[in-house]
Amino acid sequence: MELNDYQQLANRTLMGNEQVLTNLSLGLASESGEVIDLVKKYTFQGQDLDREILTRELGDALWYLSQIALWANIPFDEVGQMNIDSLAKRYSQD
Repeated sequence: MELNDYQQLANRTLMGNEQVLTNLSLGLASESGEVIDLVKKYTFQGQDLDREILTRELGDALWYLSQIALWANIPFDEVGQMNIDSLAKRYSQD
């Protein structure tokens, strides 16, 4: 799946109001916390890192990221490409 396709499909589930950006940002923070909690329990409490739950939480975070970008009229492919370009410069082997 292409990132822009994901972004558009995910948008069909967005329930909007006048404070969409705030809602999306708070949702991203919450879902990031869910991922962090799974890692914390794995690292410090000896729990198994459940791949299915982790994948679901990462997907929830991805949804929020895609919708924040869409709200700002930024194609998600552009987000991914800019990040890859930045990483290539930062970690080049030159």
